[in-house]
Amino acid sequence: METAVNFWATPTGWTIISVAQILAVLVGLLVSLAFVMYADRKIWAGVQMRKGPNVVGPFGLLQSFADLIKFVLKEIVIPDGADKFVFLLAPVLTFALAMVGWAVIPLAPGWVVSNINVGVLYLFAISSLGVYGIIMGGWASNSKYPFLGSLRSAAQMVSYEVSIGFVIITVILLSGTMNLAQIVEKQAGGFWNWNFLGGGLRNLPIAVVMFPMSVIFFISALAETNRPPFDLPEAESELVAGYQVEYSSSPYLLFMIGELANVILMCALISILFFGGWQAPLDLAFVHAWGPTAQSFYGFMWLFLKIIFFFFLISMTKAIVPRYRYDQLMRLGWKVFLPISLVAVVLVSAWRILGPLHS
Repeated sequence: METAVNFWATPTGWTIISVAQILAVLVGLLVSLAFVMYADRKIWAGVQMRKGPNVVGPFGLLQSFADLIKFVLKEIVIPDGADKFVFLLAPVLTFALAMVGWAVIPLAPGWVVSNINVGVLYLFAISSLGVYGIIMGGWASNSKYPFLGSLRSAAQMVSYEVSIGFVIITVILLSGTMNLAQIVEKQAGGFWNWNFLGGGLRNLPIAVVMFPMSVIFFISALAETNRPPFDLPEAESELVAGYQVEYSSSPYLLFMIGELANVILMCALISILFFGGWQAPLDLAFVHAWGPTAQSFYGFMWLFLKIIFFFFLISMTKAIVPRYRYDQLMRLGWKVFLPISLVAVVLVSAWRILGPLHS
């Protein structure tokens, strides 16, 4: 036993454990994305009073896997005059950045690949790099329509990253940490301790700031991930799909997987930052008597349910909210969300210094 313990403490053992953790998260995420895509299509179909995928497998559950096989087997077409290296690198970069963002997401107590103290800064860095994949894809296509779509998308993502950043600063001020696991731990004890209500009953007055911040984060997440009603890489007048219009087969699939993984990442983030993460809405005493593994699965269940709930809201938004014009999108980001989030940072800072939080 002592030999086994010593082995897992060696660099080789640590590497094996780390690779196993990464594969567990990666494989679980990719499989879940197939069913998330299925759910997105079924929800949209339900709103429009049609059936949606219902042929491949029971209730159409295998439709996403059929689409995967189709994309993988199709020929990769690269336009004449395109920069082939950059053209193929762009979707790989988008996919890779979407996956590595999950490294710091705490799925349950003790369930995190990398529990770093600057997890929020890590996510900021990864999200800012995501713009490059879109810019590279549009530029390398050697066509004006993808290039214009990539410029629109990049401007949109950069604009809403600013407001998302200030919103997250309010959470950091409340929690006093940038470690995502610690942010979740500080929301333990019941839903009244969650950050969207100020992080506790004594901080309830600041809920008038934090609840709107959670709404702004949700709307900004739609714009950040190019989801409807902000799916403006595609322009109505051009009738093309935006920066990825020249892509087909596996490269197109990588773009789509990366975009969907970012959507789920945003659902996980809003759950962690504002709605308690793996914490249950009610702190049941008998749960504390369970073993650590059982408590971890219990916490993972709650985070999973919250992610599904927010993805349902995103899907419903796609189905029922009309698309914004581009000038409306920019006005909302720079003239509405940015000033409001700046004022919120000032108010939460004042509450942190003058209110009960300072004690």
